[in-house]
Amino acid sequence: MNKSLKWFLVERFLIALIFIALSQELIGIVYRKFLPGLFVVLHINEVGIESEGSILLLMLQIVLYVCAGLLPDEIARLIQYKLQQIMAGAWQLRIDTSAIPMADSDKWAGFYQFGVILIFLVLFAITLLPYVLTIMWYYIQISHKLEELLQQEKEQKKAYDKARNLMLSDITHDIKTPITTICGYAKTLTDGVIPLSEEKRQEYLQAIYAKSMRMSELVTMLFEYIKMDSEGFTLHKEKTDVCELLREVIAMMYTDFEEKGMELEIEIPDKLDSIELDKSQMTRVITNILNNALKYNDAGTKVGVTLDEEYRICIADTGRNIEPELAEHIFEPFSRGDKARSTRGGSGLGLSIARKIVEMHGGKIWLRTSPKNGYTKAFIIELQP
Repeated sequence: MNKSLKWFLVERFLIALIFIALSQELIGIVYRKFLPGLFVVLHINEVGIESEGSILLLMLQIVLYVCAGLLPDEIARLIQYKLQQIMAGAWQLRIDTSAIPMADSDKWAGFYQFGVILIFLVLFAITLLPYVLTIMWYYIQISHKLEELLQQEKEQKKAYDKARNLMLSDITHDIKTPITTICGYAKTLTDGVIPLSEEKRQEYLQAIYAKSMRMSELVTMLFEYIKMDSEGFTLHKEKTDVCELLREVIAMMYTDFEEKGMELEIEIPDKLDSIELDKSQMTRVITNILNNALKYNDAGTKVGVTLDEEYRICIADTGRNIEPELAEHIFEPFSRGDKARSTRGGSGLGLSIARKIVEMHGGKIWLRTSPKNGYTKAFIIELQP
């Protein structure tokens, strides 16, 4: 059962209990002041209220007592006696048997007895009214909540279907574009209709290779993204030195940043306590974010990598700003900005995969679009120690 639904049911159930308790207490106060006078008016002199207790039980006892009065005297007294025995400690009436009137032969006596029973049945119904109203209210509340949850589920399914169709459309586009290029260059090379210099042939072959690698990268990333949603996917955690992990990733990519003319600023403690991580998957997270900084920024961009004692990793840069509209959806599949999708060859899945991995570790990842120290954007990864 949905956790929010559980809390909703518990909350409404507690409200119902409080309402019933208060209403019964109020009815009990009124009835206990009102009933003795009613007994006198109706000439039921043999009955009194002896003890405190549930007003519902008291009214039930009175109704059963007056109903038994329709029967012959001996049977009525036996039933009334048995009722006291059965209810034992819950019995709240005091019955003075010596004051019980003899059977009345008046032809109107039966009608009078029915009238008395009707009065007490009405009072008993009023006592039951809070229970009936509470059950109806609880039923309506549950019905509305279930309708709301069903509507949310429909909307989520609709959003999921829309996102899936958009994702399939994006995949089709990203695969079709390089295939078109490959087919065009390959046809030109094989037909031989247009004379090509060796240099041009090499250019076409390089283009075919680049587009093939682009498709290979996309298929690989897509496979990784889908694999993480499968039931069989698990993390292989082990005690990991996060400081050393970051240094290894930066060392591996340092040459790439240097060749593009980008500056790396590193602020990592010498040592922190090791924490449980899947080292290879967390390496992928850091690599994906640094690859984005490398791919989508120009020469001269400064990239900062920091780690604090709270195991919060910050990867910031002074490159291009990210539009607020894109920032809201940047961790969704195929979410890429400023024409990077068509001009810079990104797969659009790197940050989605990064978020999945971080969340599977129990951490959080988010984008800050107004960081300090001159940076234009920063990806923050908060790990659980």
